[in-house]
Amino acid sequence: MDPVADLLSPAGDPDRAILRGAAEPTTIALAGAEFGWGSSGKLSAVLSALAERGSDGPLRLVGIGSGLGRPLLAAHPVETWYDLPESGGDTLDTVRRIVRSERVAAALVVLDGPLAMALEATGVPTVFVDSLPFLWTDGDRPDLPLDVSVYCAQRCVELPPECRGVLDSVRALRWVDAIVATASGRPRRTGPEPATRGPGERTGAPAEAGREPAGPPAAPYRKALINLGGLRAPRLADWSHYPRLVVPAAVEALAAEGVGEVHIAGNVPSDLGARLTGGRAGTPRTTAGPLSHRAFLDRLAETDVLLTSPGLTTLLEADGLGVPTVCLPPQNVSQVFNGRFHSRAVGADVRTRWPEDVFAEDDALALRAEGEDHALTLIYGSIAKTATGPGADAARRRLRDAIRAALRTAGTHEGWGGLASQVGTGGAAQVADAVLSLVERTTAPRGPADAAAAPGPGPVARPAS
Repeated sequence: MDPVADLLSPAGDPDRAILRGAAEPTTIALAGAEFGWGSSGKLSAVLSALAERGSDGPLRLVGIGSGLGRPLLAAHPVETWYDLPESGGDTLDTVRRIVRSERVAAALVVLDGPLAMALEATGVPTVFVDSLPFLWTDGDRPDLPLDVSVYCAQRCVELPPECRGVLDSVRALRWVDAIVATASGRPRRTGPEPATRGPGERTGAPAEAGREPAGPPAAPYRKALINLGGLRAPRLADWSHYPRLVVPAAVEALAAEGVGEVHIAGNVPSDLGARLTGGRAGTPRTTAGPLSHRAFLDRLAETDVLLTSPGLTTLLEADGLGVPTVCLPPQNVSQVFNGRFHSRAVGADVRTRWPEDVFAEDDALALRAEGEDHALTLIYGSIAKTATGPGADAARRRLRDAIRAALRTAGTHEGWGGLASQVGTGGAAQVADAVLSLVERTTAPRGPADAAAAPGPGPVARPAS
């Protein structure tokens, strides 16, 4: 029995509905930012928490946009997905048609500020989840829904001063723990207990540790999981540049440490490993391809070491399970912060930096003052130039050596769990409570006049096939 499917059933399937008796279910709209897979991972965790908590009546789900992350939500009964127009100017009209035709009562949006603002403008109370509150500066204000019904900001290891004024402007700010799911039935690997976390923003975290002396891992690695995440983003012209540099370096480093089995997870084709590692002698048996969120957590729980581009959700999930983790070089601005936060929290330098001649992290962070887009232009352009230029092989060799050093540090380190300890892991339930609170005080329009006035979705608000 799938508790998520039983609770969050489509309106026309009474045999699957766990909560009956209401005239019709309450419709909740879901959406996540089209930027990697982190937003969909958080949506998945919150939907599972909704199922566990229950509500006073049946819930019905419709999705908006979020095309990149839909495969991660396949286990959840989202009845219909609607595509958004590519032109941002048409978004409000499209959302208005969806809201009327589907009788949306409340919404849950992860990191897509403009869409959250559009939903609120149509009268739909919305819970907005901001998992990157440490990222924003005044240049990002236009894209943030500062007046949304509930603004759930995920706790972070450190909140830079330039972010505080932005968050002080939020009308209904609510700090929540990290929003993560755990592998079903998988116990956390034990080790020395990390420091107890305190309420609110976590202060007094140890400075990022220096790399420990390299040595052989305490227990040899046999199975490794490489995670590249969603890879796609709106302003990223070619997603393949990052794996072309990082995957060969990571696999060679793992081979040097005696790893015999590797899976490359993320939004990648199944032949990626063969294409990028070339089947060279001594290469571990390598498979590749996307995993559902549940399958990823199960694979993560069974691996000896994780090498991941430093998306925060994945780092927290691995940390909660106590899986030794190495951060691959960052793909974007938030991952620079995430890698630094992770190393500080776990007390070991297990992150890989880009060589200085690719780009310097501090240069990218300095550009944030003008808005995130300026920093992303530097990062994406630098990775692309390196991957397609004459220095690609040299960059891969330096990355290989840096990853191997981080693997050795991770192999001798104890006490995983510091990141999850500092920011908590109860955020999915806390966001679910916020959604249910909106549902309890909100009803979708159900009168005859509303039904008569509601136009169909229209050509630009079409259900996705």
